Amino acid sequence: MAAAAGLFILTGCEGGDLYNVDSPDWISARVDSIKAANQGDEETILYSFGETDYSSGFWSAFSHYYQIPDGQKWEATFNLHINPGDNTYYKNFALVICTDKDRGAAGYSEYGVVRYDYTADSATYNSQWGNFYFCFSTSNSVMSPVDNADKKLQDLNGEVTITVDRTVDDAFTITMDNGAVRKVFAQPYECPGAQGEVIRAFLCVEGSYMECLSTNIQSVEDFLAGDDFQPVSMTLNGGPSEVVIDTPIEEAFATLTATVVFDEGITKNVTAADLQFEAIPNYDEVGQKTLIVIYNKTYKGENANKSVVATKTFSVVKELSAFTETVVVPSPLLLGEEDNTTGWWTAHTENIKVEPKETKVVNFTNYTDGAENWRNFLVVLNGEALNEYAVLRADNFGWGDGYGTCTPSGGQEDWAAWLAAMNGAKVTAYITNNGDGTADVKTVMYGTDGIEYNQSYIGITVNPDDLYFRFTVEGGHLVFDSDLGEPDCSSGWWSAHTTNVQVPSHTVCTVNLTNYTSGLNNWNNFVIVLNKKDLSEYAVVRADNYGWGDSYGACTPSGGQLDWDLWRAAMAGAQVQVQIVNNGDGTADVKAVMYGTDGNDYIQDYIGISPVDSDDFYFRFTVDGCYLKFE
Repeated sequence: MAAAAGLFILTGCEGGDLYNVDSPDWISARVDSIKAANQGDEETILYSFGETDYSSGFWSAFSHYYQIPDGQKWEATFNLHINPGDNTYYKNFALVICTDKDRGAAGYSEYGVVRYDYTADSATYNSQWGNFYFCFSTSNSVMSPVDNADKKLQDLNGEVTITVDRTVDDAFTITMDNGAVRKVFAQPYECPGAQGEVIRAFLCVEGSYMECLSTNIQSVEDFLAGDDFQPVSMTLNGGPSEVVIDTPIEEAFATLTATVVFDEGITKNVTAADLQFEAIPNYDEVGQKTLIVIYNKTYKGENANKSVVATKTFSVVKELSAFTETVVVPSPLLLGEEDNTTGWWTAHTENIKVEPKETKVVNFTNYTDGAENWRNFLVVLNGEALNEYAVLRADNFGWGDGYGTCTPSGGQEDWAAWLAAMNGAKVTAYITNNGDGTADVKTVMYGTDGIEYNQSYIGITVNPDDLYFRFTVEGGHLVFDSDLGEPDCSSGWWSAHTTNVQVPSHTVCTVNLTNYTSGLNNWNNFVIVLNKKDLSEYAVVRADNYGWGDSYGACTPSGGQLDWDLWRAAMAGAQVQVQIVNNGDGTADVKAVMYGTDGNDYIQDYIGISPVDSDDFYFRFTVDGCYLKFE
């Protein structure tokens, strides 16, 4: 009856044309709903929130929480009641997407907020914020607020169906629709940092109130009021890959977290304080160990009928490994003849030094005539005077005095498929000086067939103080990756990425580049994605003191620049050095020094990104209205 009364008040304000043929569709729909109500078709209200006198202020009245796992969709209907005497454009409702923590609790953070209204001037009348960008929203009802008195606000009244869709890979969609006004937020990537994770949704009203009519997902509040649930499985997140001997096990794994799955598919993230740890064999001795992690609580924290267990491997060491990696671009950028007629030993890149405890990383595209397995790239390890330690081919074969001591990876299972896939394959090569008289060469070859191929040569005997490498090629040619994006800075968001580069535990990876920007916005500069091998994200961090992702919330940004206008201008041609740090303890850092074209140095750091899996930690660069040239 409250809805009907509200409509009659509105009718008195609007005049006598409520039943006219020319009335908006939403009015007809409301007339039909009133008729149905008068005939006894009453809706069941599950609960309501917001003051019925329309006095609720912002962030004062909320719906229940609804947890939405990856791959699922939340669909719910709510009756929205807007004050008929107040057409202030933002006085409706907003949908908040956040982590699976209560508001105000430790670990709570928001991915973004989308409000039902939609305005032409998004800069002045912002109807969404956080990591949800206005460019991904559309609506069939565009408001143009003048003196906060746009009568289109009343079009939002009525039974609103809300959908949060996570069923499509690399997409995230929110829909709000009352049959007349439809607003859609559709971004071409998953909710930032939440792929594979549970997120929460809730509604917030301002100057309005709502009634929940239906939902396909039980709310957290209703769930907690019902039966308890037993744990059925658990996966581990983060944690160190190396532990210094004599470190208490609870201290060593204090950053580790776990995702527990309970009956009915309900999930919950728990911290190390909720877990029990054991290590076998002989935690007090140096060597590789298996960590046994135990969780024995129900969803509500009672003793479980049966514990769940997960494991991970790590090593107890006398001292932590300490490696430096540098991404380098050899010259010339194109090696060999483009028609793949390159003869044996006729073309080489420059000689590049690898210091003890250092890895050099090289990204390139391999082309081959496909005549034989060996007609692909080769890596030559030598001294400064070109005295050879080993020559290593792409196809599990090599030679040289230092080669005899190494262990090749074993080659491919299907050589014919591999050879075909190598014409255009994207390759990342890691050349490591272990500092103990041995070197390793590992290559990851992303074939044109979509398959990842690996080739390693471990334990090559070298002089650690005189180790260099260079590339050569036979029956093919190599193109080394030197830039990303369009030179005119027209590249759209997420339109181009570098190859995925692994950063091992206790390793600092350094990348040097020149940054070019359209200069339109702060974010039109380099962007770094931290992710696993399968590209599931830990965090995305920008050049301008902003980022997102499940692991981003724990980090400490440097604080940005003092004068953003000067910084933005100085970034057009800025020389940049970025360090990506895998601390080996379940945390990561990103540190950037930007040498601006104005002669000033600008700093941007993100310290303590966590949790990350130290054994599965990669990074890549992407662009947004910028162009990057690597050195």
